Amino acid sequence: MVHHALPWLLGHKDIKFLIIENVGNMVCPAEYDLGEDMKVAVMSVTEGDDKPLKYPAMFSASQVLLINKIDLLPYTDFNMQRAKENALRINPELLVLETSCVKGSGFSDWCEFLLRSAGADTGPAIKSLIK
Repeated sequence: MVHHALPWLLGHKDIKFLIIENVGNMVCPAEYDLGEDMKVAVMSVTEGDDKPLKYPAMFSASQVLLINKIDLLPYTDFNMQRAKENALRINPELLVLETSCVKGSGFSDWCEFLLRSAGADTGPAIKSLIK
């Protein structure tokens, strides 16, 4: 599906980022090359800090790890330090960012990273993206 959609999508000059989301599991995205510039793993604190050890291929193939739902930390047995150590043991070059969709925390760092990766000026651009 991505192969068929790319020519149409890339024909639009105003597209700066194309995010292809796989919501199935953490195995398939690591095994298939979709022509992406970067793989990003997303895990939530409700899933457990052992995810990097259960799905090492995904964390090895990713450049970024977003640990989401950090607002739920007080209600779980998730150990942030252990999660980061597990992920970095698999991939020492992994950029790890903590985010919360509910509170919006961590998203300015994530957006700034994306803009820098695309070669964009992060000054005024970041302010317009984050409220």
